[in-house]
Amino acid sequence: MSRTLAAAVGGAAGAMALVGIVIIFVWYCILHKRSVTNSSEPSLQGQSIEMSFSGGVSYPPGLQEARRFTLEELNVATKNFSNINLIGYGMFGEVYKGLLHDGMIVAIKRRPSAPRQEFVEEVHYLSSIRHRNLVSLLGYCQENDLQMLIYEYIPNGSVSTHLYGSGQVASARLEFKHRLSIAHGAAKGLGFLHSLNPPLVHMNFKTANVLVDEDFIPKVADAGLQGLLNRIDDAGPSSRMTTDDPFLDPEY
Repeated sequence: MSRTLAAAVGGAAGAMALVGIVIIFVWYCILHKRSVTNSSEPSLQGQSIEMSFSGGVSYPPGLQEARRFTLEELNVATKNFSNINLIGYGMFGEVYKGLLHDGMIVAIKRRPSAPRQEFVEEVHYLSSIRHRNLVSLLGYCQENDLQMLIYEYIPNGSVSTHLYGSGQVASARLEFKHRLSIAHGAAKGLGFLHSLNPPLVHMNFKTANVLVDEDFIPKVADAGLQGLLNRIDDAGPSSRMTTDDPFLDPEY
């Protein structure tokens, strides 16, 4: 065999070996990617796809996460709903700050009302909606003709307070970068509500319902509360809507 032919055969063998190594490497990468993908996919075995309450309304899984609080533990948390812990008034009624026995600080909204099954159903649904830019509904209480909603406590107040002060007079201006960040985060929260199926429309969005935590991360409050009241109250939405609300879409 001549040197030229030997060189050609050797080169071809080397090229084939290189191609074989590349094929084996690609095949290994594909198998490895498939195994990682399969191992990272959550198993749905044993999970409920949906839960149905009375009235034929179906909600997504996770609704059992809503906690039922007792009136006794909420009395302890608020020192019998002392005026010292009264932090405001809202659409649902009085709002109190409370300290649970496990050390968690919560906001408790309270109003007088007879117990309703629809109230429990709506709370289960709304408590399953969680997002970084939404105030989380933790649970409820229905005792002694009182209805209460228990939310996570957001320590830094509302955007309205930071813009206008508690007396609606600005005490310290929010820097533009903070305003932009708050607007962006609030939009993310609303966008998440609108992405639900069916979409959840806030119906009472305003600066007083955008809270900020200690890091000035915005959290939209009262999401779904208007719809809850519309469902459980016989008076209907017209009793709580005013035509001069500057934040209300005129078409609504």
